[in-house]
Amino acid sequence: MNPGVRRAIVAATMMMATILVILDVTIANVALDHMRGTLSAAVDEITWVLTAFLVANAISVPITGWLTDLLGRKRLFLVATVAFTLTSAAAGAAPSLAFIVIARFLQGLAGGPLVPLSQATMMETFPASQRGMAMAVWGIGIMFAPIVGPTLGGWITDNWSWRWVFYINVPVGAAAVVLAWLFVPDSTTERPAVRRIDVPGLVLLVAGVAALQFVLDRGQRDDWFASSLIVWLSIVAAVALVALVVRELRVAEPVVDLRVLRHPTFAVATAAMFVISIAFYGIMVLSPLFTQILMGYTAMLAGLVLAPGGLSTLVTMPIAAALLNRVDPRWIIVTGCAVNAYAMYLMATLTLEASYWNVMLPRFIQGLGIGLTFVPLSTVALSAVPMREMGHASGLFNFIRTSGGSIGIAMMSTLLQRGAQAHQAQLVPHLSLYDPDVWNHFQTLTDAFAASGADTVSAEGQAWASLYEMVQREALSLSFIDNFWRLAWIFAAVIPFVLFLGRRPRIAEPPADVERPAAIVEA
Repeated sequence: MNPGVRRAIVAATMMMATILVILDVTIANVALDHMRGTLSAAVDEITWVLTAFLVANAISVPITGWLTDLLGRKRLFLVATVAFTLTSAAAGAAPSLAFIVIARFLQGLAGGPLVPLSQATMMETFPASQRGMAMAVWGIGIMFAPIVGPTLGGWITDNWSWRWVFYINVPVGAAAVVLAWLFVPDSTTERPAVRRIDVPGLVLLVAGVAALQFVLDRGQRDDWFASSLIVWLSIVAAVALVALVVRELRVAEPVVDLRVLRHPTFAVATAAMFVISIAFYGIMVLSPLFTQILMGYTAMLAGLVLAPGGLSTLVTMPIAAALLNRVDPRWIIVTGCAVNAYAMYLMATLTLEASYWNVMLPRFIQGLGIGLTFVPLSTVALSAVPMREMGHASGLFNFIRTSGGSIGIAMMSTLLQRGAQAHQAQLVPHLSLYDPDVWNHFQTLTDAFAASGADTVSAEGQAWASLYEMVQREALSLSFIDNFWRLAWIFAAVIPFVLFLGRRPRIAEPPADVERPAAIVEA
């Protein structure tokens, strides 16, 4: 088969797997209420459908490199895709809450390695001159899936059933397995096989990452450190992760190889991606809330606000990839960060009277910035690592990216709520009937409610309630503006990191033939 055609099939296969996993993080969100009714679950119980997947996914992503050494890249991809497909079918057929939570946990474990595996496979399959474009194709799934996920999930739930949110994975997963079996080559640059399992490291990883993900996912609703459970889990996460770092730097065959951070360009690029992910996922949370809560948009219209950002990202990703061979990648990334910061500045200047186009424009501009940031940063990071370490580097890079996203979501949600409370406390003292403007507005509202049939006492009570709602709305609006400014500064803060990157990706072609020893695993 023509090498170009084979590469295209490999790219399509990897993109299918990537979209499956990323889509499943968001597509189920809008179906929770329907699941709750079918499975007779309480509101706080049904959220375990999301939490179980996120915790398991966070555990399995960083051990992708170790699993690759254990099984081989192609074999691991096939096993993970088959497992993800079967657990998707099981989640769709779930007869009870416990069943679907277990299925989602197993689905998260299976899906974790697929994203870094896809990225590593693309980097090895394509020649050095085409890796930027390969990362652009791979990045389409990473950036586009979170945008279309809620809209697609809502449409499927409304027109079919919430079960099809999971069943839809089955034919796509089956196609990915067949294509991978036929066309994805075995890796020729993997490390020697794992000969000893680092059991203590694996235990520390599971305990630390699971506790951290639980704290980030549930902290806001449990009022953070007012909850003893959150306090104890935070302690567990801190102790376990610090112990994990110490151990993994000392053992010969670590389950998470932190030694890949010895490559300065990879380490700096990974740190930059962590910061960018905080801001990117933060805006993904804030934009729908801003449009639906404050602007009164429907879920569909809010999705249409996000969609242009996804389209502009699709346009700029191939452009950024093409520029990688002609322009210093640092300046492409700096431009992307500056464009993102400008988009957040535009969001911070919005008022409650803004039109759809005023709200959509910053999202469109931000999409341009994301495309200019994600592709060159990913390419520069992984091109700085030898091919034999690609599995470990890709797993760690994606773990840091998803961890940054989780922190960004938790941080923005908390700051939004706390900021609204602070602004409300500042605004309420100004709500005095001794102020002529407040008195006139109060009288206008009272007269309007009285004209609608309310008695004098009820009309005045409704007028006060209306004034208080206005204060709450204004306080929330000010909190949104504060957060948009924070995101602008976060994007700006990445720029100094970027300037420490190497001038060009250090790309080396893999050797033509490298034998991989058979795996001998000792308990």
